[in-house]
Amino acid sequence: MKFFSGFCLANEQELFTPYLNQSDFTVAGFSYGAIKAFEYAFTCKERIDTLQLFSPAFFGDKDAKFKKLQTLSFSKNSDLYTQNFMQNSVYLSTFDIQPFFQKGTLEELGELLNYTWDEERLRSLKEQGVNIEVYVGECDTIINSLHVKNFFVPYASVYYLKRVGHILK
Repeated sequence: MKFFSGFCLANEQELFTPYLNQSDFTVAGFSYGAIKAFEYAFTCKERIDTLQLFSPAFFGDKDAKFKKLQTLSFSKNSDLYTQNFMQNSVYLSTFDIQPFFQKGTLEELGELLNYTWDEERLRSLKEQGVNIEVYVGECDTIINSLHVKNFFVPYASVYYLKRVGHILK
């Protein structure tokens, strides 16, 4: 299994153990890592049976003003921005995400905010026989989980988890 980490995180795949398919032919990613996992799966020449996207970073429903504000906030005080981001990721959970913290960069933030999920590429992966699974939390305060759910339904099995936030806890 190949796993791609989320923004400001490293080696957090154990957080998704209840959902992870541990097969050698699985590619998975969380949030920003979901973008990386998708790009990898689309360009990889090796066999991939399952693509798992956990709370995929999806900001296509946000306007340019929102994205610019996020970028300016990070540029002004990246420590405060990151602290707020990490708190919002855990929703109401008392789960400690700090052991997985790895400070993100402005470049990564810009990439995840401005990434456009390509429906043709999703369709192509599905037609190639790749099983795409998307997991989103009902109480996610980072992304609009209903928008994500509705976007991915034509291409993936979407699991909409009740009473959980961005890290699906």
